[in-house]
Amino acid sequence: MSLFGSTSSFGTGGSGVFGTTTTDSHNPMKDVEVTSPPDDSISCLAFSPPTMPGNFLIAGSWANDVRCWEVQDNGQTVPKAQQMHTGPVLDACWSDDGSKVFTASCDKTAKMWDLNSNQAITVVSVNETETSHCNPLDKSTQLQLYHDRQCYCADVVYPMAVVATAERGLIVYQLENQPSEFRRIDSPLKHQHRCVAIFKDKQNKPTGFALGSIEGRVAIHYINPQNPAKDNFTFKCHRSNGTNTTTPQDIYAVNAIAFHPVHGTLATVGSDGRFSFWDKDARTKLKTSEQLDQPITACCFNNNGNIFAYASSYDWSKGHEYYNPQKKNYIFLRNAAEELKPRNKKW
Repeated sequence: MSLFGSTSSFGTGGSGVFGTTTTDSHNPMKDVEVTSPPDDSISCLAFSPPTMPGNFLIAGSWANDVRCWEVQDNGQTVPKAQQMHTGPVLDACWSDDGSKVFTASCDKTAKMWDLNSNQAITVVSVNETETSHCNPLDKSTQLQLYHDRQCYCADVVYPMAVVATAERGLIVYQLENQPSEFRRIDSPLKHQHRCVAIFKDKQNKPTGFALGSIEGRVAIHYINPQNPAKDNFTFKCHRSNGTNTTTPQDIYAVNAIAFHPVHGTLATVGSDGRFSFWDKDARTKLKTSEQLDQPITACCFNNNGNIFAYASSYDWSKGHEYYNPQKKNYIFLRNAAEELKPRNKKW
């Protein structure tokens, strides 16, 4: 009997320990492969909250499922359970106490998965469009925000929510007491928004966000900066020649951004099949990975920042003609204890 009640049938074993996997083009960083990955493109990853003992990882995919693994201390991953939607799963997140997982799907529903009983119930159902994002607020609050444009990406770190919409719109909400719109912001990026992640200050309060676009660029934006012209900035990333603009560049979408829970540094992953680590305060790149043979579509850190998870699968950025149904999808785990420590060097 698993921690989550009855265990599903997906998966039959664990993977190797950290750093021992053999390398090839699908895993050039020699990171640990999560066993029994989804059968279609991976849309989201999330680790269990610090209120839970151990580390559990969930992943949603275009195979209409959300899967859960236990990540053991030796790096092995053990499949625990899964739930299905009738359409692709676009987002998934944990409740604060770790007892439930919330999922959002193209089947126009959001579900609450009770991990102890392994039962899921529909908590939101809409008529006109798919449900694309879900985020936990607290143990008892659910949030529905209504805005006048299509939502491309969103993030919530209580008491702040940021929604990036079509036409390069940005809306910040405050969630204390009665949730309400706090501010609309002119986008610092010139191209379509792809991902957004809220960051915290040294007092552990949300203070700004990082915004990624399809044009290989990230904006760091503070909500109430002391010096807006200095504190807010953008930087290029996920380009074939780095920051070298004297030769032609292939420019790739920034598919996901995640902040390290201890150091406040960040990871970006892109359609170029690379992940990069950054120190936004020192404006320094900490590391860029070797190139995988597929885009990286999602990433996250565990609650103490020791594990960095990232997903390798097709993101459809090159259209259907580049889709290979025989290509396997992967989730990798990397030891992130040292590589995300901040630096003092300016870029």
